[in-house]
Amino acid sequence: MSMASRIEYSEKYCDEFHEYRHVILPKDLAKSLPHKNRLLSEGEWRGIGVQQSRGWQHYCIHRPEAHILLFRRPLGTDPQTGRVDAELARMAREEEYKGQLGLPETARA
Repeated sequence: MSMASRIEYSEKYCDEFHEYRHVILPKDLAKSLPHKNRLLSEGEWRGIGVQQSRGWQHYCIHRPEAHILLFRRPLGTDPQTGRVDAELARMAREEEYKGQLGLPETARA
């Protein structure tokens, strides 16, 4: 089984500005990362096997569990281009987009 196939992905969750997800790396893969104390660029996290649509940014290091990468992207991001789409952003402000993501009511508040 390859390292990339052992990477786990959370469901997406959001607030009024961003959608979020976390990615859990196998601990042996995380230990081999040369840069444990800084955020990874898109090229770096894709290079270790993380696979997700466009627009995600590694935004935070969770020091107690450095093998968990925290990602976010602005609500309204087009997953094909990684750019914020004005119409999707409008829909996000009106809660429609969150509903289309299939998020539970508690996550849409």
